[in-house]
Amino acid sequence: MTAAFLSNNGKFLMLKKAGNKFYQEEFWSGLGGHIEAHEIKSPREACLREIFEESGISEVDVRNLKLKYVLLRLKEDEIRQQFVYFGETVAEEVIPSEEGELHWISINEIRKLHMSSIIGFMIDHYLQNPDIEHVMVGTLTVGHDHKPQIQWAELKDPIVF
Repeated sequence: MTAAFLSNNGKFLMLKKAGNKFYQEEFWSGLGGHIEAHEIKSPREACLREIFEESGISEVDVRNLKLKYVLLRLKEDEIRQQFVYFGETVAEEVIPSEEGELHWISINEIRKLHMSSIIGFMIDHYLQNPDIEHVMVGTLTVGHDHKPQIQWAELKDPIVF
């Protein structure tokens, strides 16, 4: 999967989704969705497609779209992987989305929104490290207290065989 968190004038474009078959309550996320088979080697391409499908914002209106996080979690016997991009957009107007309601949310208000655990951990990390230049890998796991926690690692090329 891919996700995009686009900012404009200090606000992020967030998607408020109604409950679904996996989760009954409404929740918030960035723009994004599943990577199509032909996009498997280019999650950025999938991300740009999802941005356009869910908001009407085209690639020419997106600036500095960078991969910042790769999130991993185990759900039963399935490993779920999400490529998360952050960038800016010059667009302010968005088209209605079938995925949910789009809202521009202040950076200070984002963490007050109801969102998945893994996205919440990622937003917390981003807010504490807004100028991070490298890609971070976050693995959602369970701590000794049986509560969700995340483990972070920098994704670096070790330049070895």
